[in-house]
Amino acid sequence: MADLNNSKQNSDLRVPKHIAIIMDGNGRWAKRLGQPRIAGHKEGMNNVKRIAIAANNLGVNVLSLYAFSTENWTRPSKEVNFLMRLPVDFFGTFMPDLIEENIRVMVTGFTEKLPSKTKKAVLDAVEDTKQNTGMILNFAFNYGGRAEIVNAAKMLANQAKDGKIDPENIDDSIFSKQLLTSPLGELSDPDLLIRTSGEERISNFMLWQLAYTEMVFDETYWPDFTSDNLVNDIKIFNDRDRRFGSV
Repeated sequence: MADLNNSKQNSDLRVPKHIAIIMDGNGRWAKRLGQPRIAGHKEGMNNVKRIAIAANNLGVNVLSLYAFSTENWTRPSKEVNFLMRLPVDFFGTFMPDLIEENIRVMVTGFTEKLPSKTKKAVLDAVEDTKQNTGMILNFAFNYGGRAEIVNAAKMLANQAKDGKIDPENIDDSIFSKQLLTSPLGELSDPDLLIRTSGEERISNFMLWQLAYTEMVFDETYWPDFTSDNLVNDIKIFNDRDRRFGSV
């Protein structure tokens, strides 16, 4: 694994302020090893700690991880129940490391619909790290891009109905403030999206925020994704010419 603090080759790396990752390939990683899918999810959880610390050391401001989508509830109940236990295990095991690394936890998603133990685990993590000033580790949990946009539209519609806002004044900025990512402020939109496992789609993730995000589709399964992969994907980002619709 690369020495992120001392590696000379990374000294000129232009590090994105906000990196989002769709952590894909856990099930296929497990199948390749002849293990059940939940074994892949467990190893994927362990890798979150490693990549979070690597990103923090590189100087990333926000690392958003797509942990559970609004569509994932349709998976087999045994797998869903295991996925709902993962935050409890993750924060129970790795909270001391996150605090030591000065990492602040945030959660983007419809947390009110989570099972009570899962909800408590994620909200406790947010509370326990709120004083940390380092990288924001943002978990997209029970999150869906379309649901987020519909929810924002409903909120604005209600405000207009109550006479609190003139529909003619609604613009990108006002709309963005209704989104679940609004607590991230100017860092709401990822600079770089990485999807592991080789799949090339965004799967209802941050549909609004990804408007001008650079995307890298990495062939590596998430449990095998290392700090070297992260650096290499950032190097690909460095080679991109971001014009944001201009010339």
